[in-house]
Amino acid sequence: MIEIIPNFHPIFVHFTVALFSLSVGLFVVTLFMDGALKEQWLTVARWSLWFGAGFTILTGLSGLDAYNTVAHDGPSHIAMTVHRNWALATISLFLALAAWSFMRVRRKQALGTVFVVTMVVGGGLLSSTAWHGGELVFRYGLGVMSLPKPEGEGHDHKHAHAHNHADGEGHGDSKSSTEMAKSEKEDHDHSDGHHDKDSDDHHENGHDHEDGHAHEH
Repeated sequence: MIEIIPNFHPIFVHFTVALFSLSVGLFVVTLFMDGALKEQWLTVARWSLWFGAGFTILTGLSGLDAYNTVAHDGPSHIAMTVHRNWALATISLFLALAAWSFMRVRRKQALGTVFVVTMVVGGGLLSSTAWHGGELVFRYGLGVMSLPKPEGEGHDHKHAHAHNHADGEGHGDSKSSTEMAKSEKEDHDHSDGHHDKDSDDHHENGHDHEDGHAHEH
């Protein structure tokens, strides 16, 4: 796997994003819930936050390794630095939230609205960090070993479309089936009419020849 991707950062980051996103969503929803289901979802939200905090430490360390080792140029270095700064702020906030919630649970104290609002802020930081991380890969190509080439039949759609138009198979050059059928019918009628005329002429000439032969005898 090390030969395919530059490091483990793309693996750990997905756990971080998924667990923190789940935790934020559950904490927000439980504000409008009551009963046993609320307690169950709060338990899931807390464990997602705690597990996410554990994974985000691995995510941050592997991200710093990628920052220092992945081949890049000037523009991508600036984008990497922006992503790193967003990531450091996000990691710091969620680690603080995880510690906050853990201490409140240890003391058997409820997590208030202020905590949930702070979680939502953390969710916004997480979204921005993830967006900048995706930009590094899909806009700047960092960590990508190669790009696919449009080889083989049917893969180069643009070239195939241009080739069809060049061969007269484009929409503007081709005749519709109705027009082709009409043209074939006209050609057929013209051919039949020409054939009948030749037959009449031949018959008439033959009749004159017979008449002439009779007079001569």
